[in-house]
Amino acid sequence: MKKQKGFSLIELLIVVAIILIIAAIAIPNLLRSRMAANESSAVGTVRTLNTAEVTFSTTYPAVGFGALTALGGAPATCTTTASSTAACLVDNTISQAPNQKSGYTFSIGNLLGAPTVVQYSSLAVPIVVGQSGQRGFCSDQSGVIRYNAAGTGCAVTTDPAL
Repeated sequence: MKKQKGFSLIELLIVVAIILIIAAIAIPNLLRSRMAANESSAVGTVRTLNTAEVTFSTTYPAVGFGALTALGGAPATCTTTASSTAACLVDNTISQAPNQKSGYTFSIGNLLGAPTVVQYSSLAVPIVVGQSGQRGFCSDQSGVIRYNAAGTGCAVTTDPAL
C-alpha cells in the first residue's frame, strides 16, 4: 500500500480557523490605530491653522484673521508672491474644497469684527464618524485646541460685542 503525503481536510480546516481567529482579533486594532493616526493628524492641522492665522494677522494687520481660502494659495502663486487673498501659509489640500486631509474635513468660521477681523474658529470633523475618526476638534484665537467626543463641532468662545 502506498503512503500518501499531504494534509488532511481536518488539518486544513483547523489552520484556516486559527487564521480567521487571529484576523478577527487584529483587524479592529488596525482600524483603531488608523483612527488614532487620523485624529493626531487633525490636531496637528488645527495647530497649523492657529499658527497660520497668527502669522496672517501679523502680516496683514489691516485684514486681521483670514478665511481658510486666504490662508492657502495655488502653487504657482506661492512661488512668486503671497497676498492677503492667497497667503501661502497652509497646504492647498486643506485650503481648497473639499478641505479634507487624513479622514477629516477642515473649516474656519466665525470671522467676526469689522473692518479688521479679530475672531475666528477653526474646526476639524471626521468625514465618517467611527471610521475615519471618532472626535471632532476645534480652536479659536485663544490657541486652545478642544475636542468633542461625538465627532461634531465643539464650542469656541465668541464675543457677542463684536
